[in-house]
Amino acid sequence: MLFILLDHQPVHSVVYVSFGSIAQMSEAEFTNMAWGLANSKQRFLWVVRPGSVTGSQWLEALPKGFAEEVGERGRIVKWAPQQEVLAHQAIGCFWTHNGWNSTLESICEGVPMICSPCSYDQPINARYVTDVWKIGVMLDNREETGKIIKRVIMGKEGSEMRHRSKSLQEKVNQSMQKGGSACQSLENLVDSILSF
Repeated sequence: MLFILLDHQPVHSVVYVSFGSIAQMSEAEFTNMAWGLANSKQRFLWVVRPGSVTGSQWLEALPKGFAEEVGERGRIVKWAPQQEVLAHQAIGCFWTHNGWNSTLESICEGVPMICSPCSYDQPINARYVTDVWKIGVMLDNREETGKIIKRVIMGKEGSEMRHRSKSLQEKVNQSMQKGGSACQSLENLVDSILSF
């Protein structure tokens, strides 16, 4: 059902939003995310884990008027197969907490990111995404969420990030092929372990 919905969306037009399997957020943060998505006027697929919003079982904290404002542009689900979603041609960007797995999956699928790191390694990962690889933007000002989403989905900056993301994706794919650097490093590790 989820992929049927994505199949009917234009290429690179959907914001995929997911904050991993353990991240928690306050009701105020959740409300800001909701209004940011609504105000962007862009299509979105938002994964909201049950219990991920403090004091809420699932979607009770959605602000009044949100569903009417969004209409058919947005879908909220409890879970999605993240790498398969990121691989879909309809996905234009990934709004993420920048956990390492999510960051790698986005890179492997060539999808630019909107970065909202929470804790642990996430701020460092986000800085690599934004400042080193230049395949994402940091969401520092929650009041600007809608504008940032539009920039990444529709703007020149987003197009440039998408181009760099696809280039990085190609490099990753090459490194994993036989003789590539990642493949060779794994073979060296296995050889080292077996030599003991």
